[in-house]
Amino acid sequence: MQQDESRSTAGATTPSEVEAGGVFSPRLRGSTIGILVSVGAVAFESLGVATVLPTVAEELGGLRGYGWGLSALMLASIVGTVVAGSDIDRRGPARAVVVGSLVFALGCLLAGLAPGWGVFVAARALQGFGVGAIMAYAYSLVGLAYPPRLQAVMFAFLSSAWTIPSLLGPVFAGVLTTVLDWRVVFWTIAPITILLLPLVLPGARRVSAGPRVRSGRLFSAPVWFSVLLAAGTGAVLFGLEVDALPLMLALLIVGLVAAVVGLRRTLPVGSFRARRGAPAGVVVRFILCGVYFGSEAFLPLGLTSIHGLDVTIAGLGLAAGALAWTAGSFVQARIDAARPGQRARSTRVGMLVLLGGQLLMGAAVALPAVWPGWAVVGWGIAGIGMGIAFNASTAATMSATPTSAAGSISASLQLAQTLATAVIAGLGGAAVARLGATTPAFLAVFGSTAALALVGVWVAGRLRSQAAEAGDRRR
Repeated sequence: MQQDESRSTAGATTPSEVEAGGVFSPRLRGSTIGILVSVGAVAFESLGVATVLPTVAEELGGLRGYGWGLSALMLASIVGTVVAGSDIDRRGPARAVVVGSLVFALGCLLAGLAPGWGVFVAARALQGFGVGAIMAYAYSLVGLAYPPRLQAVMFAFLSSAWTIPSLLGPVFAGVLTTVLDWRVVFWTIAPITILLLPLVLPGARRVSAGPRVRSGRLFSAPVWFSVLLAAGTGAVLFGLEVDALPLMLALLIVGLVAAVVGLRRTLPVGSFRARRGAPAGVVVRFILCGVYFGSEAFLPLGLTSIHGLDVTIAGLGLAAGALAWTAGSFVQARIDAARPGQRARSTRVGMLVLLGGQLLMGAAVALPAVWPGWAVVGWGIAGIGMGIAFNASTAATMSATPTSAAGSISASLQLAQTLATAVIAGLGGAAVARLGATTPAFLAVFGSTAALALVGVWVAGRLRSQAAEAGDRRR
């Protein structure tokens, strides 16, 4: 670790000067700003497009395939994270920075030019590949270029990069669509990541100049298995939309088998058993994002359908969760600075806080007799827990990862996040499709995510490696 620290801070700025200046020290300032704004652009695109997607689908004739406007990006990002992660381990993050930024920008440009729904969905898939690469290099670059004591702080800043887009993205996209055209939303986002290359690329090149352990071809077996995973997941999602029972069963069975096979070969060895260390960290990321994003997807729908609230008011819950997530991340960063050996315990505490807030929100959303304002309060509590657990578990996972595997582990974390969001939201959507936007459907959704959170409380204890626990016992 000392060798990595000296390599990432070599040159005009000494390690002590980096520590004193924090993530905005002269040596790290460009990388920090570039990474944060790049992730912010991805967040803005995600939230802004979710706002204008109904208008896009109606204009381009895509209402029947509306879900693929979201799913295409998600599935392609799975492949993008694995390809970028593999390349980062082989050559360092520099090429992933360039390719991810260019592909994302090209996808935004083509989406804004799309003459029909099919081209639009293809452009969304291209965007998704770029999103996967951007998120993979963001997390791996933090692990490679930042001293260990600054990593938790940077992860907190990464969480905060979603705050402003969460608050302003939907409003800004809605105004652009109303005043100008929905296509302007994509064209506004397209150049951002390219303009940031002069900031991010120098730091990426510095760490890329170090020795690489892995060799071989870029399109190795894990990459092809990530394609199998994406295809299998797509088959499952498509099967949930099919009315004919035989075809539905065939798609679900074949898709599930393909997804499991692909998942076993793309995640770290031991992930299915939540083996202590980095594999458990990947599982924790899946659970956290399944609980949080899987519940969040149905918060506005429940408030509008069960309680009859306006969609703008219902969106206050999402804003409360985003702000609270950022607050929880910085709380955990301060805890981590004082007691860096408590990350597994912090993850468990954060998971319990998330569960408590999720239960309050779920009850307020699903039950007509409960004051809906409790949903906003509950989701704020859940956001604090998410910020604590997400930051602590990410720092614990990356600190347990060798430098040579930083790219693949960061890709696995992003893959787990994307997959969990898609799977839990897809299953919840199937429940709503079968039961309608009714109390039983929302109780089923929130009950499932609460059960998942309970599993996460147990898995959080496996973030620490056996060697670390043995060291604690000796002390």
